[in-house]
Amino acid sequence: MMVMEKILLFHLLSLALLGAVVEATRSDDRLIKISQLKMFVDELPDMPKILGFDVVNGVPVSKSLQIGMFSKKWKFHRDLPPTRVFAYGTSNNTATVPGPTIEALYGVDTYVTWRNYLPSKHILPWDPTIPTAIPATKKGVPTVVHLHGGIDEPQSDGNANSWFTRGFRERGPTWTQKKYHYYNIQQPGNMWYHDHAMGLTRVNLLVGLIGAYIIRHPDIESPLGLPHGKEFDRPLVVFDRSFRTDGSIYMNRTGNNPSIHPQWQPEYFGDAIIVNGKAWPRLTVRRRKYRFRIINASNARFFEFFFTNGLRFIHVGSDSSYNKRPVMIKKILLAPSEIVDVIVDFSESKSDSAILANGAAYPYPSGDPVNKFNGNVMKFIIKRQREVDTSRVPKRLIKYPSPDLSNAAATRYIAMYEYTSPTDEPTHLFLNGKPYEAPATETPKEGTSEIWNVINLTADNHPLHIHLGLFVVLEQRKLVDVEKFKECMLKINNAVKCQISKYARGNITAVPAHEQGWKNVFKMTPGYVTKILVRFAYIHSNASYPFDASAEPGYVYHCHVSILFRFSI
Repeated sequence: MMVMEKILLFHLLSLALLGAVVEATRSDDRLIKISQLKMFVDELPDMPKILGFDVVNGVPVSKSLQIGMFSKKWKFHRDLPPTRVFAYGTSNNTATVPGPTIEALYGVDTYVTWRNYLPSKHILPWDPTIPTAIPATKKGVPTVVHLHGGIDEPQSDGNANSWFTRGFRERGPTWTQKKYHYYNIQQPGNMWYHDHAMGLTRVNLLVGLIGAYIIRHPDIESPLGLPHGKEFDRPLVVFDRSFRTDGSIYMNRTGNNPSIHPQWQPEYFGDAIIVNGKAWPRLTVRRRKYRFRIINASNARFFEFFFTNGLRFIHVGSDSSYNKRPVMIKKILLAPSEIVDVIVDFSESKSDSAILANGAAYPYPSGDPVNKFNGNVMKFIIKRQREVDTSRVPKRLIKYPSPDLSNAAATRYIAMYEYTSPTDEPTHLFLNGKPYEAPATETPKEGTSEIWNVINLTADNHPLHIHLGLFVVLEQRKLVDVEKFKECMLKINNAVKCQISKYARGNITAVPAHEQGWKNVFKMTPGYVTKILVRFAYIHSNASYPFDASAEPGYVYHCHVSILFRFSI
């Protein structure tokens, strides 16, 4: 067994992954009146598809892709002027927001050279007072791509300090290679790729650097009989944005603690809900089953999806893994960066239209209630004619080994802290009370499992994402006398010495049935200890990683809203 020396360093950077670039004050900061944008007038786009493999003499073989990041104009709504964005694509003309969907094949390697064609300055404000990727020349927009959910070598994982500028002219301290290697030998499922540059992740995603990635395994998936094909199997990338009257993306350039962080804010919430690059789009569907792979690509907005006409979701997968059996549900709570894989049977609809709506407060769970605009997502127009549907949803999907607690190699405590100014405004967030630059505190061994107790001492729900590893949620237990426990933790930062067993004895919140499988993101409830079993190995086989997981620059785990931390294998 090899010791992974830098796999999970979890550093919490007050939205360090999510920053922005300093920009001169604009004369026109007028936000568009959101009521001027009529909902459901734009057709839902089907994003371009790129195959991550070639076929030679009938045999799939590995493929090398060249995907660029371009500055271009994008039309988010019929009545909104074109918006300057950064977009992924094989050329400026074909680049889209979100980027093309990459479809990979199980067991066939995909290589991608991510090329930065971005301008010398960012189009959004960013804050240099938080740890940020800043080129020595002060020119160029640093970027680096992370395949969220991928089980790949550290050099291709998109470390936050492996950034590079246009033409690779400047590179971050952990940059190692131009061409990324995606092995595609993990379980079939859904992932997404996005920018991951230190301190700039938020702004780089806000301007468009996101896209879907699917690993297909026909031998295993085809017998399931789920809806398939371009029309009936569609990724939906959902996020929120605000716009100025000139069409540009609006982001407040004044921080909540301007004397400490001039630009930085804890979260970003937009007024309009975007799906596949269009605000509140519509899609005409047949009366049959459809498969939707829904990615929450927002910075901080949670979505509680439901249909206004009572249609239900058949939940078949979470993040990058199938459920062992389908689960019928009316509502789905999806945190930033989470993926849900659902079947919707429109033949069950009693009406000729259905609105996919949102009921999640923002910030979640105790923020403002939704309104007419952020409470609507998209509209489905359902054809009246009924038709034969040969797709099905089987009683059993794909069963992976259950978590084995008896073989857990270690038990760890991961505490989430939020620090505030004298005015009680957040200034930064840390994991385990340490900054990202501190030495890795988590050093798991390849092929092992560990129990992590994640203690959320903040007021907000934090979606925890672990690179490389997959995990199962075992328990969510409420803390009692949480302020007393927090006081001790802030002093000595040691859950055992603070006698966590005295405080972790509140009510248990059941893990929803559709989230009891293997995941790479989970919602950490404030005031709770969430126990997870993390597996640093493939969940579908006993095979070893075909790469050195202990190599530099290691891996990270982080909150997908505001925290970044390293760990090492």
